[in-house]
Amino acid sequence: MDAFVLLGSFFALVLLGVPIAYSLGLAALVGALWIELPLDAVMIQIASGVNKFSLLAIPFFVLAGAIMAEGGMSRRLVAFASVLVGFIRGGLSLVNILASTFFGSISGSSVADTASVGSVLIPEMEKKGYPRPFATAVTVSSSVQSILIPPSHNAVLYSLAAGGTVSISALFMAGVLPGLLLCLTLCVMCLFIAKKNDYPKGDVIPLKQALKICADAMWGLMTMVIILGGILSGVFTANESASIAVLWAFFVTMFIYRDYKWRDLPKLVHRTVKTVTVVMILIGFAASFGYMMTMMQIPMQVTQFLTGISDNKYVILMLVNIMLLLLGCLMDMSPLILICTPILLPVMVSLGIDPVHFGMIMMINLGMGLITPPVGTVLFVGSAVAKLPLGVVSRSMVPFFIALFIVLMMITYIPALSLWLPRTLGL
Repeated sequence: MDAFVLLGSFFALVLLGVPIAYSLGLAALVGALWIELPLDAVMIQIASGVNKFSLLAIPFFVLAGAIMAEGGMSRRLVAFASVLVGFIRGGLSLVNILASTFFGSISGSSVADTASVGSVLIPEMEKKGYPRPFATAVTVSSSVQSILIPPSHNAVLYSLAAGGTVSISALFMAGVLPGLLLCLTLCVMCLFIAKKNDYPKGDVIPLKQALKICADAMWGLMTMVIILGGILSGVFTANESASIAVLWAFFVTMFIYRDYKWRDLPKLVHRTVKTVTVVMILIGFAASFGYMMTMMQIPMQVTQFLTGISDNKYVILMLVNIMLLLLGCLMDMSPLILICTPILLPVMVSLGIDPVHFGMIMMINLGMGLITPPVGTVLFVGSAVAKLPLGVVSRSMVPFFIALFIVLMMITYIPALSLWLPRTLGL
């Protein structure tokens, strides 16, 4: 009955149109009143939920990504990817995927990836003879890489939701191989579609021009080297790497590329602050909601329920995948990480599944939710950028969903894809 009151009040508030963050906080208050817990305890959990040093990485990474996204980085990354693969049949679709790989390693945001890369490449692909729905589907699906490839904001949220017991550095490194696997899978599928539909080849870029493009792009790509190199070498932590990434992004954008106007900088910072404020409110209220779930022993009940269905961890993993895919269609990624991790992680640990491995399973599942109707945030952004109806884009996404599901199954049932690199690096 306790679980019904807590979860029922949350879903009732969501259905009434109350924002998810406030629904979590109000549901926690309802739950506290139900079990006669002092409301002071809920307030303390809200405050302690955001009073964590590791959370500093989020605003810095968001700001670094915003500076790079609006400072001409996406255009240069597209040009760099064109040098590498643009001359192949269907090469512009590969350029799109590869540009998302590079941009994701800087921004850590699927929404920023879709908006920035899509605004450059969707019109260009259509001009070169690609159907606009196909170009949009490539842009939207390849943006899921940003969730896996470091620095991922959602990896920081997962570490927080796991009680700080999972290393952010380990999660960053765990996402490298799954992210590259997703990139390769999408590339292979696009090559097949390009050959089948006889999509055009791009032009080979002359050597002198190619070298200039590569040199221009390297300034931005150094952000990725700074973030990963600094963490792996032990020179600085994830938080410190985020702040240094902001300084580097600011230097490159304002003094090297100089595409961004100084007068627009306050507006960019204001948008970043608004984004971070929403995230922090969500984290605080989710902390109180998670506390109430623990007080009501909901994680233990879920563990008993799932292990009662089967004691085979592979069967339970499939059930969890199905549940996360369905939830991802109905809610945004950040609140789902904060809600589901405290419930499902004890189940995974009891089955002997590494928390880092489960983190990657959750990332790809909920990343697919971002591009799935009816509440796919990234799908909406892609449709808006392409100026196409949501239904048209959704239909063109079908083969890409299949490719993503194949990657999901590989990440789920081949733990080494997630664990080999962090274990090799001793993280």
